[in-house]
Amino acid sequence: QVQLVESGGGLVQAGGSLRLTCVASGSIFSINTMSWYRQAPGKERDLVAAITSGAYTNYADSVKGRFTISRDNAKNTVYLQMNSLIPEDTAVYYCRAHIRYSGTSYNYYWGQGTQVTVSS
Repeated sequence: QVQLVESGGGLVQAGGSLRLTCVASGSIFSINTMSWYRQAPGKERDLVAAITSGAYTNYADSVKGRFTISRDNAKNTVYLQMNSLIPEDTAVYYCRAHIRYSGTSYNYYWGQGTQVTVSS
């Protein structure tokens, strides 16, 4: 049983910052890529940022230069530092992780989501 739990969302004014945290727990042998996605009302869920176990990162063009993804492998945790927030960043943010949970078995797991609201 593997669980991802996000925290750190909230309401912030445009130009402000938030830091999201996602902790993976349970039967975990190792974690490959960890990612953050977001879904605004009426829109599809889109990739925001991803980080591999070797710390290679990639970002959506809309957040480059404003958001930073990082991870602590010892804590099975991924972070998303969000600066210079704009109203268009308003969405539910989801964590996803590619986890080896036994032997050579892998699966993707999702967190429950955390709401980020940016007011103008």
